[in-house]
Amino acid sequence: MPFDFLKYLQPTHYFQLYTNTGKSIFPKVENLPEQVVLHLEVDDRFKSKQAKDYDLSWQAIQKGYIGNVPTYHSFTEISIQDNYHFIRKYFNKAWVFYVLILRLVSFKNPLKEIRGWYKTKGVNRVQINNISIYDNDFENFKSSLIARGPKVSVVIPTLNRYDYLQDVLRDLEAQDYKNFEVIVVDQSQPFNEAFYKDFKLSTHLIKQEEKALWLARNNAVKNAKGEFIALSEDDVRIEPDWITSHLKCLDYFNAQVSAGVFYPEGKQIPKERSFFAVASQFATGNAMLFKDVFKTVNLFDRQFEKQRMGDGEFGLRLYLANIKSISNPKASCIDVKAGVGGLREMGSWDAFRPSNFFAPRPIPSVLYFFRNYFGNKPSKLALLRMVPLSILPYQFKKNKPLLLIGVLVTILLLPIVFYQVFKSWNLASNKIKQGPLIETFV
Repeated sequence: MPFDFLKYLQPTHYFQLYTNTGKSIFPKVENLPEQVVLHLEVDDRFKSKQAKDYDLSWQAIQKGYIGNVPTYHSFTEISIQDNYHFIRKYFNKAWVFYVLILRLVSFKNPLKEIRGWYKTKGVNRVQINNISIYDNDFENFKSSLIARGPKVSVVIPTLNRYDYLQDVLRDLEAQDYKNFEVIVVDQSQPFNEAFYKDFKLSTHLIKQEEKALWLARNNAVKNAKGEFIALSEDDVRIEPDWITSHLKCLDYFNAQVSAGVFYPEGKQIPKERSFFAVASQFATGNAMLFKDVFKTVNLFDRQFEKQRMGDGEFGLRLYLANIKSISNPKASCIDVKAGVGGLREMGSWDAFRPSNFFAPRPIPSVLYFFRNYFGNKPSKLALLRMVPLSILPYQFKKNKPLLLIGVLVTILLLPIVFYQVFKSWNLASNKIKQGPLIETFV
C-alpha cells in the first residue's frame, strides 16, 4: 500500500499485496489520463511530493479509475506526519487514535508519534466521490459480445430453500438475454425434483447428497456448457437485465470478471459501491467470469466448507493472477437473507460471530485465509481490529455508539474472547498444515 499506516486499518485488504508479476494496483500519477486527473484533488499539505503523488494514486483507485497505465512496483517510505495526515483524511478520527495507540504500545518513538498525530489535527476527513467517467459511454456502448450471444451457465447451489429459490428462477425466466442454462445443485432434504417442472428454463439439475457449498459450485462449474459462468444464490432477487449487464461490463472493460453488487432487501446500493471500479472483493452470489478463468486459478478451495471466506479467497487468487475484475453496480441483486437453509444449516453464516461462547472466533477458515496470504502479523492486526466489533449482534454492526460498547464488552469478556480466538488460531493452523483443497480445472 502507498501509505504504511494502512496496514493497521486494512491489514488483509487485497490491495495490500502485489500481484504475481510484482505490480500493485495503484497507477503512477504522471501516466493517468487528463480526464481522470481533473477529478483528483492535489493536497499540498503533505510534506513530501511522494506523499502527494501516492495520495492522488489512492484517490484514483477509490474514485473508480480503471485503466492500463503503469502502476507502482514498490513504494518509498513516507514520513510519520504524512501517514497521520493520510489516515485523518480518509478514516474516522477514532481509527486515527487507534493507530496512535498501536504505534505507542509497539514501542515506536513516542515523541515522533505524538508530534505527527498532533500536527495533523487540523486535517478533516473528506468524502470520496466517484469520477463517473464511464457511465454515459457505458450506457451507449453497443456490445459485440452480447450480439454474438455466447452461452452462459448460471450456477445456483441450494439447500432447503425452495420457497426462496422459486423467486430466483422466476427472475431468470424474465431475463432479456436468452442463451443460458441454469445449473442447480440441490442438497435439500427432502429432495423435490417435481419442483423444477414448473419453470420454463433450460435447467441442469444435480442432486448432491453431501451438504457442501464449495463442492456444489465446483461440480456445477465442471458440468457447465457455457463459455461464461454466472454465479448466483438461492435467496437473491435479480433484474431482467442481470445477465446482459454482466456481459456488457466484461465487453466494455475488456475484463475477465464482472463482480456484481449486493444490497439488502429494502435498501439501496451502498454509495461506495455504486460506481464502476477495480473490484476489491468477490462474491460468489453475484458474479460472471469466463469459464477459462478457472484454468488459470482452478476451482474453489474446499477448506472453506461449512465455514466462510471461500469467495474472498477465490477473489484474491484472481487479483494475484492479474485477472481483471470489475466491480459492477449495473449487475446488482437484492440479498434477501433467508432465515432458513443454506449456511445456517451447514455451519455459520457469520465470519466473526460464533454460535456460542465456546465456539471459535472468528470462524477458523477466516484465519486460514488471512494467514495463508498475508502472514501471521497482519492476521493478528485484523483480529485486533475486527474481533471487538463482532461482540454485538450483526444488526448493530453499523451503529457506532453500540460498537464502542462492543469494545468495552470485549475487555470485560477478555478471557472468553481470548479462548475463542486461541481456538480459532489452532484450528486454522491445522488447515494450513493440511494445505489447500483446490481441484485443478482442465
